[in-house]
Amino acid sequence: MGHGHAHGPHHHHHGHDHQDEATAPLPAAFDTSVPDEALNPGQRSRRTLLRRAGLLGAGLAAGTVLPAGAGAGGATPAHAAGDSRRGKGPGKGRGFLWLAGDHHIHTQYSSDGKYRVVDQVRQGARHGMDWLVITDHGSTTHAKIGVEKVNPDIREARTAHEDTLVFQGLEWNIPAAEHGTVFVHPGRHEVSVLKQFETDYDGSVRGAGDSTPANEALAVAGLGFLADQVRRRKIKDALMLANHPARKGIDSPHEIRAWRDATGTGDRQIAVGFEGAPGHQAAGLPEPLGMGRARGIYDGSPGANSFPGYPLESYRTWGGFDWMTATVGGLWDSLLAEGRPWWITANSDSHQVYADTGARGGGDFAANGRYDDPVYAGKIDVTQGDFWPGQYSRTHVGADGFSYAAVMDGIRAGRIWVDHGQLISGLDVRVSGGSRWATLGGALHVRKGTTVTLTADIALAGGNNWAGFTPELARVDVIQGDVTGPVADRDTFTAPTAKVVRSYEIGKPAGTVRVTFDLGRVDHPVYVRLRGTDGNRSAVGAMGAKTDPAGPALDVVGDADPWRDLWFYTNPVWVLPS
Repeated sequence: MGHGHAHGPHHHHHGHDHQDEATAPLPAAFDTSVPDEALNPGQRSRRTLLRRAGLLGAGLAAGTVLPAGAGAGGATPAHAAGDSRRGKGPGKGRGFLWLAGDHHIHTQYSSDGKYRVVDQVRQGARHGMDWLVITDHGSTTHAKIGVEKVNPDIREARTAHEDTLVFQGLEWNIPAAEHGTVFVHPGRHEVSVLKQFETDYDGSVRGAGDSTPANEALAVAGLGFLADQVRRRKIKDALMLANHPARKGIDSPHEIRAWRDATGTGDRQIAVGFEGAPGHQAAGLPEPLGMGRARGIYDGSPGANSFPGYPLESYRTWGGFDWMTATVGGLWDSLLAEGRPWWITANSDSHQVYADTGARGGGDFAANGRYDDPVYAGKIDVTQGDFWPGQYSRTHVGADGFSYAAVMDGIRAGRIWVDHGQLISGLDVRVSGGSRWATLGGALHVRKGTTVTLTADIALAGGNNWAGFTPELARVDVIQGDVTGPVADRDTFTAPTAKVVRSYEIGKPAGTVRVTFDLGRVDHPVYVRLRGTDGNRSAVGAMGAKTDPAGPALDVVGDADPWRDLWFYTNPVWVLPS
């Protein structure tokens, strides 16, 4: 089959060497040679999290460090899907470091935010985040003032929190569409490139919000601009991830495909995925304990710019996840069935945190590009819908070292799994056959008829989450679909062959579990992905019981406690026989 090339068979660097930072020391919390008493309080709490999860030292089988291609029987790396670089995987056998992060965070430089950069970074570090992206809203004020003013704050936070990688980005008003995270590798030109990008390609700044062909073309041109800045070595790297894609129904399937295809494949690819689960998860807490809205603030309805093909239920979350991701056989699966690398993440979208006692500072935002620092409000505010970074949503990236480049490479390669409420604490997925294996985001190339097996080692929750209880994983589902190649209609958002092929009841409260699924003798291209649930809420999926007998349920507006409905999702692994 000729679809193997469709998800980046070759891994090209941008003409620069990332090795200069691949040798960055491990965060102190990960480094077992650093004694506990030498850690600061934030590092100590991070180590406690890792230890509880069994991810320090021997712990989980290949838990935090996933051996990447040791010896002749090693991996075909995710991003080297077409080239048999066995034994030369990321880190040259050192393994992947699974780093938790959040690419969607607001500060006092957003017109609807309030916190200082250092507040978000300190809270993220406290809640186990290894990397964060500051993404204040794209706007005329931000383009003129904010993008420059926030940079010294970001640099100060990098210095103050050496164990947390802090990227500068922005929340792009995608022309003709929703919002998206755009972020760049730190460097001399991070501000100038983001400033020019925002000035020339932001839908709000350019008045290009309507769903017109010209505005759609402007979005693609913006991605091309970022790719060009990388090619010219103005910046080392840039990525775009679409945020809350189904919230307003204005990210049409053909637009998502156009972003994905805008800059080529491999290291040239700028748009690489979308939020599988949006932020604002506390918004569903019922009154009077919460704001009594929808999880994700997904409580809208179709508007003039919405894609007419989307059903009404797409404007709601399902088990806290976006409809595009939560629907087995839906839009995300339609992209995977084409062989397109398109990844999911989960983020806080943190603006104003639930149960916080801080109030927004004063000041003239339009004139200053920021609000004054927050002040003590003297009361607990339960009318907000956000969590701190890492408090509820986590995006785990398999990196080949502790560096900005390694995180960006891991995101681009799709080595990502996401969870809510610390439902699980570690995950190692391998699909193996013919003496090779591939992990999340990867492609396993085998001879036709080779027996292929999926193995997932799962570290269960190791202790209480931030709501004060230890969640229990009830079930794990394996979802499989055929790779059927490019679609004739680029507004396709179904994948008829995708379905839950096996479910595993866990029935164990702690420790680790291994899930093994036999794909049999594979004679045509397929992909597999996993999800898991605490089992509290489920419903027959949108495509029927044969496709998804017990998927996430539609979240009820005004009564959707996020802590009572926890899921994890992985990105896919492809199997490509020839």
